[in-house]
Amino acid sequence: MMKKYTCDKLLVMKKILLFLTVFLFTIIPSFGIEENLTFLYINGSNNNDTKMKDWYINGVNKLHPVLKEKFEENESIKKWAQENKLTIDDDPQIFFWGYDSKEDLDFVKDRLNLSKAFSSTLAYGIRSLLTQFLHDAIWVQKTHNMLPLLDSLNDRVKEQYNNGKHVILYGYSAGTFINYQYMIYKLPYIRPEKLFSALNMDEEFMTFVKENPAKNTCLSALSHDKGKIGVISGTGHLVLNQDKEQLKENYLKLDEVTERYCAPEGAVKGFVNFASPIPLFYSDISDKNYEITFFNKYAIKYVLENGLYFLTVNFREDPLGFPSGRNLTIPQYEEILDLTLENPTGVIYDNSSVWSKRSALFAHTSYWSARSVFAKAVVKSFVEGTKFQYNEEYRNKVIKNQKKKSEEI
Repeated sequence: MMKKYTCDKLLVMKKILLFLTVFLFTIIPSFGIEENLTFLYINGSNNNDTKMKDWYINGVNKLHPVLKEKFEENESIKKWAQENKLTIDDDPQIFFWGYDSKEDLDFVKDRLNLSKAFSSTLAYGIRSLLTQFLHDAIWVQKTHNMLPLLDSLNDRVKEQYNNGKHVILYGYSAGTFINYQYMIYKLPYIRPEKLFSALNMDEEFMTFVKENPAKNTCLSALSHDKGKIGVISGTGHLVLNQDKEQLKENYLKLDEVTERYCAPEGAVKGFVNFASPIPLFYSDISDKNYEITFFNKYAIKYVLENGLYFLTVNFREDPLGFPSGRNLTIPQYEEILDLTLENPTGVIYDNSSVWSKRSALFAHTSYWSARSVFAKAVVKSFVEGTKFQYNEEYRNKVIKNQKKKSEEI
């Protein structure tokens, strides 16, 4: 009797263990897709002391849950997330670069204080205001300041990706510059063979490249301090290493450098720029003689062909929120870029007409206080941007309405 009881007890225990094992194997896959889309927020200007850093971080922590909720409520985004097996992290990630500019800002403030003794109150006030709002934006735009930030940001992106998480980068104000430059320098859109062909390399070198194919790389990996393939000049030209043998030797190491310094394929799902003054500070991209436009157009091609989103969302009352440009169709992009887009699914879209119901004096810093309005606008940009580029009926309706409004004005 005792033996039978023991056997029954063992049998029950085995069933419990079997159930637990099956249960664990059932839920483990769901853990694999839980919280695997990170929203990574990049700060803007005037965030280089503790008070302003706290203001920014508190703003992000209030915005993120609202943004996440609006994303998860929308049926179109819900479908996109399910198709890509994406679930948004509960906690935001923050890439903070504000303290990096502090030393330079202290230098400017010191000179500003010297001027106080002989300047009129009005002149000093305007000078102080310009220092406060524009210094960091000018500082981060400079290449020697920008490139180390891009490396640090890329380390964060790779860290997330190695933990099974994709990233959408949210750039605020001057943080939009970092978003834009990350696209240009870190996305792996450059095909080495095509690049060397465009640079008119001789037949012998092109044969070497074809015999030793390298995977897609990024502009950062080509630079003199990393891949040592060439130097980006002040006019945006890539000047190749003139020592042909050394160039070949460095080329053979390119895949290794690419893995170290470029964004992994598929790591970045999108960019959202808000309170964006990009056109004001990067107007030189309109210059056809500025060679960075060569890389710019192939970066755009990569975004559109790889299903990425590049969105601009601005409050219309924001004096520093500049539209990134007209919203274009895929055929228009092909015409402007002079490139054929293969099976495009990505979206580039501007929504700079969002009513924040804030004064122009405060709109630039109101994306946190008007977070519900902003969150809805971001979601709307994802949805309407996709429809505008890939739904002809919807696009024609939008264009017709825009034309009607312009005629009324």
